[in-house]
Amino acid sequence: MYRAQISALVFGVGGFGALVAATASNEWKVTTRASSVITATWVYQGLWMNCAGNALGSFHCRPHFTIFRVEGYIQACRGLMIAAVSLGFFGSIIALFGMKCTKVGGSEQAKAKIACFAGVVFILSGLCSMTGCSLYANKITTEFFDPLFIDQKMGYAYNGPTSVMSSRTKYHGGEGDIKTTNPSKQFDKNAYV
Repeated sequence: MYRAQISALVFGVGGFGALVAATASNEWKVTTRASSVITATWVYQGLWMNCAGNALGSFHCRPHFTIFRVEGYIQACRGLMIAAVSLGFFGSIIALFGMKCTKVGGSEQAKAKIACFAGVVFILSGLCSMTGCSLYANKITTEFFDPLFIDQKMGYAYNGPTSVMSSRTKYHGGEGDIKTTNPSKQFDKNAYV
């Protein structure tokens, strides 16, 4: 029985560590490296910042400084992942008190109830993280398969941390205004198919 409890605690703490790493990761949405024929630049987007890197190994990251300019699904994923991390942390501590090999927690029946409660907290943590990841993945797939959604298809043509709109809109020095030029033919709708 002690081996089962210790292995369950190890798996729970390992899952909590993986959850923290996934929450802090910047690779929630990554451009593919196989289809980048036009440029050798890749974009990594996460819950906390967007990063761009190139084939030379140079990476530039831009954090989301405010929560009001971040899209709603990213805010929801952030909230769900933070709730999952918090529940996983408290579940780990509660599980330590519920183990038979510890002296804290009282009688055998009280320890069994504490261990059961820790299991419920771990399950709630897993549900929060699965919901957040599923929400993010659903948004990515619906944008990818939507033929009217242009921003994502053009957004993967990043040339560094700036957007494609900056390559369309060029500042002509000396004139004092911004002029919009036509995009080149390499950015037509069939360039990414």
